[in-house]
Amino acid sequence: MLLETLLEVRRRSEALISPLEPEDLVLQGMEDASPPKWHLAHTTWFFDTFLLQPHLPGHTACDPRWSYQFNSYYEAVGERHPRPQRGLLSRPTIREVLAWRRRIDLGLEQLLDRSCLELHPVAELGLHHEQQHQELLLMDLLDGFSRQPLEPTYAADADLTLRVSDAGWLTCDGGLMEIGHSGTGFHFDNEGPRHRVWLEPFELATQLVSNADYRAFIADGGYERPELWMSEGWGLRQRLNWQAPRYWRGSGEAAEWQDEFTLAGRQPLDPAAPVRHLSWFEADAFARWSGARLPVEAEWEVAVTQHGERIAAAHDTLWQWTASPYRPYPGFTPPDGAIGEYNGKFMSSQFVLRGSCWLTPHGHARDTYRNFFPPASRWMASGVRLAR
Repeated sequence: MLLETLLEVRRRSEALISPLEPEDLVLQGMEDASPPKWHLAHTTWFFDTFLLQPHLPGHTACDPRWSYQFNSYYEAVGERHPRPQRGLLSRPTIREVLAWRRRIDLGLEQLLDRSCLELHPVAELGLHHEQQHQELLLMDLLDGFSRQPLEPTYAADADLTLRVSDAGWLTCDGGLMEIGHSGTGFHFDNEGPRHRVWLEPFELATQLVSNADYRAFIADGGYERPELWMSEGWGLRQRLNWQAPRYWRGSGEAAEWQDEFTLAGRQPLDPAAPVRHLSWFEADAFARWSGARLPVEAEWEVAVTQHGERIAAAHDTLWQWTASPYRPYPGFTPPDGAIGEYNGKFMSSQFVLRGSCWLTPHGHARDTYRNFFPPASRWMASGVRLAR
């Protein structure tokens, strides 16, 4: 079952590039993004390096120069090509990368058909790692396409279509609560261990914040009022001239933001759609303007556990910023070796997002999932849910 699922995930990665032209495959719009070809190669390098080279007899490792090019951040594995320059990697060609993927898939079939169960955790980690990169590939591509005068379309049916209803509030009792992953299903190391937290009584909004809500914030001078912003965020807003969410198209007047750039191309801005592509600083400023706040991640998890589907769009719509810095849970210890660099070493200068988005692969989301990004990041599919 694991092998079948893994190979299905691997095939989906390659299907994601089918609408693209060869020129698109090395597109890198900014330092934080990576080209589609790099995502395909990096996920293949992961299996080559951490599963096949140590455990499959007779396996021939990839060219060491490829390991240098497609290592992301694993210091224990060796040096790597600078992240801001991944768009320069025109070679190996996509033909060579796809041939490498086929060779690695054959190796995975050989290994997992006969291997002991102790290799399954690494294979399963690689599966979920590749799903993470599927989502990132599309978000990075949106950034790259958005910077082009021709505004390319990835696919006509690739955009989010959900609309927000009138918001209400759900009450959650305070007290000593448990959060974090429990049970035997897959989870990333940063989702545990399960532990107790004290929460005061709170309310969580049933709906995500809409474009109409955010237009009202802009109309009321939200981007011109420093008292609403964290100091670092206000400095970024001024320096980068933020006036609206990342992909809105128009001018500085709220009523004149008429369009939004999406994977389906430029689209009319739907007032009832959830606002998206906001930094943590913008989400936090909006929450303060609203007379509310962002939830801490424990509140988000407890509320979703208690209220279930009464909290609309908890998953499969937008990742939702929380007020929680990305820090280890009590008792957290990373795995030994290079795999231990997967999450633990990023537990500073980031904020947690909860839920999942419409680009998240099926089966990849969990209520305990802790996504994380720097607070200035806004190319990701991020939205806002309020608490009070």
